[in-house]
Amino acid sequence: MSSSSTPSVLVVAAVVGEAAHVPEGIPVVITGIGKTAAAARLARALTEFDEIPDLTVLNIGTAGALRDGVSGLHVVGTVFNHDMNGDDIRALGHEPHDVLELSDSEIMLASGDLFVNDPEIRESLGEEAHLVDMEAYAVAWTAREFGREVVVVKHVSDNADEAAKDWAAAVDTSARELGAWVTQYLAQH
Repeated sequence: MSSSSTPSVLVVAAVVGEAAHVPEGIPVVITGIGKTAAAARLARALTEFDEIPDLTVLNIGTAGALRDGVSGLHVVGTVFNHDMNGDDIRALGHEPHDVLELSDSEIMLASGDLFVNDPEIRESLGEEAHLVDMEAYAVAWTAREFGREVVVVKHVSDNADEAAKDWAAAVDTSARELGAWVTQYLAQH
């Protein structure tokens, strides 16, 4: 994690490559891949920023497109935990909070520990969501637990199919777009 004197944002990404073009001086947390690592590392980082009441968590990263024609950069409106069977848990009388509303964007992101590169899984998740990743739900959940605003922004790196295995080759292109978005966000806020 890097730091600046009084940040109003904390950028969170799964891997270093996704945050490679974040402007200098902006604090960045690299969580590692998956929901557990993302939640644990963000929680640890947020305790260090306790004294900054208006801190916003910006989760940036790559995502797979679950529908044909979805590309580019997207601010996520809703994120859901696709690893959890929320309906069954609700039937047991408990609310799993498996769907989190983040903004008025219509973009829905399925988030889970499964690296989606199977066309059948892509099709199934694509019935509900536009994008898929592995950390956004955990980042959003953790930020909210700490009373922080969270903005999730994803850049499409692949189509969540067999070509997703070439994800590493697409990360820098996505990182440039994400870095430009962070720069613009900071200028507007």
